[in-house]
Amino acid sequence: MPFGCAAARPEGDGAESMSILIRNGRVIDPDTKLDEICDLQLEEGRITACGKNIEAEADVILDATGCYVMPGLIDMHVHLRDPGQTWKEDVVSGARAAARGGFTTVLAMPNTKPVIDSPDRVDYVKVKADYSAPIHVLQAGAITKGQKGEVLADIEGMIAHGIPAISEDGKSVMNAGLYKKAMELAARHGIPVLAHCEDANLVNGGCVNEDENSRSAGLPGIINAVEDVIIARDILLAEETGAHLHLCHCSTKGSMDILREAKKRGMDVSGEVCPHHFTLTSGDIIPGDTNYKMNPPLRTAEDREALRQGLKEDVFEVISTDHAPHSAEEKTATMRKAPFGIVGLETAAALTLTELVDTGILTPMQMAEKMSYHPARILHLEGRGSLAPGSEADVVIIDPDKEYEIDTRYFESKGKNTPFAGKKVKGRIMATICGGKIVYQDKERNLVQ
Repeated sequence: MPFGCAAARPEGDGAESMSILIRNGRVIDPDTKLDEICDLQLEEGRITACGKNIEAEADVILDATGCYVMPGLIDMHVHLRDPGQTWKEDVVSGARAAARGGFTTVLAMPNTKPVIDSPDRVDYVKVKADYSAPIHVLQAGAITKGQKGEVLADIEGMIAHGIPAISEDGKSVMNAGLYKKAMELAARHGIPVLAHCEDANLVNGGCVNEDENSRSAGLPGIINAVEDVIIARDILLAEETGAHLHLCHCSTKGSMDILREAKKRGMDVSGEVCPHHFTLTSGDIIPGDTNYKMNPPLRTAEDREALRQGLKEDVFEVISTDHAPHSAEEKTATMRKAPFGIVGLETAAALTLTELVDTGILTPMQMAEKMSYHPARILHLEGRGSLAPGSEADVVIIDPDKEYEIDTRYFESKGKNTPFAGKKVKGRIMATICGGKIVYQDKERNLVQ
């Protein structure tokens, strides 16, 4: 077994954070704009010093020579399937997968069974995560009861119980008047609205992008307007209400164009792109392979290049995974009938390094911004997304030059549904530290001195 996950140290097992000294890494911190070879000291769950040749005793000394040392990655968009579909994933398995992928914080979407639409259901996830998860697991609240789009959920009650955002992810709230009321509540309480932009009236049973590939395969297509129409509507509603709107899993050239124009008007709006959308196109789909089926679908090369340019120009501030595990049995159905979604927590960092950083589209600093700093700011996570002294001791150590093939046999996630199995990539997570605890270590390279 070439690599694996260190034993998780959950919050509820009484384990204390260690004093850790990380030596000789390339420390990349968007908060302080630091990008240089130096040491990082962690004590009592906090970052206490950053500088050259730190002389201090520590429980553990890690040699990060040749590695990036970044703030722990933050994924604003994951599906943990808990409660209700825990054969696909649960809070603990998803958190372990996140740790293996370099993530120290994830935000779970509310489209579970039952839907997370009340304070007690928020508490269910919070208690389970606090007791058993090796990383921080946050829960978003649904916008409408049961995500039926008819009546607002108890948004204020869920805010009181700690949700950092609301979302109807999996669908859009098609009732604009109801959605406007939700945005007003979000603006009043200072939390963002995470928008899945999909006009239900335009989908028409589509399962892949509408283009020559879908037509030649005889499959119903999803046009770009399905996404773009709702993006435009949601931006207008956000402008009216003053809510912070965050656009989830943007996939079209139009999404970049509309978002850029909204920012030119000074709007408080942000957007994310997923690794599968900046890596693959509809032309890459292997006929019949439902691991290429996701929503929004893989688009054209023109769309992909627009997304890459939007990331480069910081039109899109965030890279998220839309981690969506399914069972192997579900994914053996036809392209028309199989569920949408792929897993992403354990491949996102390597795909970002391989497709964007190694190609010069993004700098390592931009990667840290989009995968940690900006998500922390959008979700108002004080002390995260930063390596400044006093910040939480959430750190990831990445070897950017390590080449390997993605192998689902070693995934911590219950889901193995990815189109990237066997893909050669660069950039492996060497260690993930959350709250001053080492929650993942690569077994091939021992960093401990």
